[in-house]
Amino acid sequence: MRLLSRRSVFCLLAWGTVVCSLGFAGSEGQKPEQQAVVRAADEDPNTVGKIADYVITKDELEKRLLQELRPEPYTSGAQAKPVDADTVLKKMIAEKAMVMEARKHNYLQEETISAAVKRFRERKLTQLLLERYLQSRQGELAVTDSEIEQRLKTDPKLDRERARALVQRTKANRVLDQYYRQLYKERTVQKVTANFNRAAQIHQRLLYRPREPRKVGWIRNSQVRDELTPEEKNMVLATYKGGKVTLQDWFNALCDIVPPSRPKDLHTPQGVESLLDRALRMPIFVTEAESLGLDKDADFVTEVTEYEDRLLLGKMQQAKNEGIAEPNEQEIIAYFNQHQEMFGRPRRVKIDQIWCQDREAALKAKAELDSGKDFESVRQAFSLQKESPPFDASASGEGMFWDDLWKADPNQIVGPIKGFYFGGGTPPGGNPIKWRVVKVLEKTPAELKEYASDMEDQVKWRLLDEKRRAALAKYRQELLEQYPHTIYADRIKGIDPLDIP
Repeated sequence: MRLLSRRSVFCLLAWGTVVCSLGFAGSEGQKPEQQAVVRAADEDPNTVGKIADYVITKDELEKRLLQELRPEPYTSGAQAKPVDADTVLKKMIAEKAMVMEARKHNYLQEETISAAVKRFRERKLTQLLLERYLQSRQGELAVTDSEIEQRLKTDPKLDRERARALVQRTKANRVLDQYYRQLYKERTVQKVTANFNRAAQIHQRLLYRPREPRKVGWIRNSQVRDELTPEEKNMVLATYKGGKVTLQDWFNALCDIVPPSRPKDLHTPQGVESLLDRALRMPIFVTEAESLGLDKDADFVTEVTEYEDRLLLGKMQQAKNEGIAEPNEQEIIAYFNQHQEMFGRPRRVKIDQIWCQDREAALKAKAELDSGKDFESVRQAFSLQKESPPFDASASGEGMFWDDLWKADPNQIVGPIKGFYFGGGTPPGGNPIKWRVVKVLEKTPAELKEYASDMEDQVKWRLLDEKRRAALAKYRQELLEQYPHTIYADRIKGIDPLDIP
């Protein structure tokens, strides 16, 4: 019998309203067990920094360094600056301090954040429950060769593995459906039908008479948050042992459905009940999971806490941005005059290049070219990309490697040098830096523009973005001075972002 893989189980959990999402980002208040973890971090050579009960590992630092290396989009004419381990580590620690500030100000209680955390928690808890349940019912999910053959007969285009997966998914859906009906009965669900007509009326109000004009033809999450009264949000549509489903829960289930697929009969009590049947699944599964103690699972708790941190960091960054005034016309024009190349056509170099597996291969390729070998034949012998037509490179795309290209003369072969490789073979999240040999074909100076009124918005948003970055950098530095933290400088010595595997 072949067991379900974790990936297969994850796919099967997209059943009814059970949809899973992922998020990242620590916690506040040091419990004894957390203090023990932090003490252990002092002795762990993989620990490179800590603040309160947050511990940053070398692996996390290297991953962030690779993210910081990549050129940012929409930065025409702006050359990326080199990054180093110390600067990036301090930024990571300061971000943890921002999260601690957010928790201190109870930002978790804000409705937008608390609602997002609640839904994330429910989905992950439901995923954990159903994943474990399916694993306990593996005998019912076994797929025989005859079942695969029968499925292939219904659709000859399938291969055996795909046919197996479809048969197993059908069985899993049946098992989960039986499980839900069992829990539904055990929880003695009672629908409050007297409120269905009122729910239908409120639906029509939000759909056709929104408080604020909207450009789309469907109810948005913000309407559920802002246009329902507290009494309406708490109106009960169903009860069960351990909980209830309110009108807000019902609307949340509606907003989980892609608008074109939303029911068309929600103006009727029957339509309200039909969606309620769907909305009941999540809370019943969550209640069951909690009764089994799955909400105490260490990995689950960590995932939820990290998700909270991610939202809180975004909240703090947004709050800092909101405090920055938009620049006036004089500031805009002055900024343009200081950064003309960013708003015209930047310097560019037309290049052809050979991407190599490592420096040794790049040295061999360069030697072949220096001996008079044809560029295309050397590419076919050494390059990771056999088809790589010449293109215009710029500072925004080449980042820290731009100077090596711009200082070369036309028809000069440069290398071995490093560059950002985004072709096949670079794993997601892996180091995009690889060795290459580059032939410079043409060089074109920057083409500057004179300031015009139709450029105001473009310049304003670039200047505003720069101000926001500067404000965040200043705030991070203030927090580093305010919050005690530790950087293990000896453990980050020698970390070169260009050489991270």
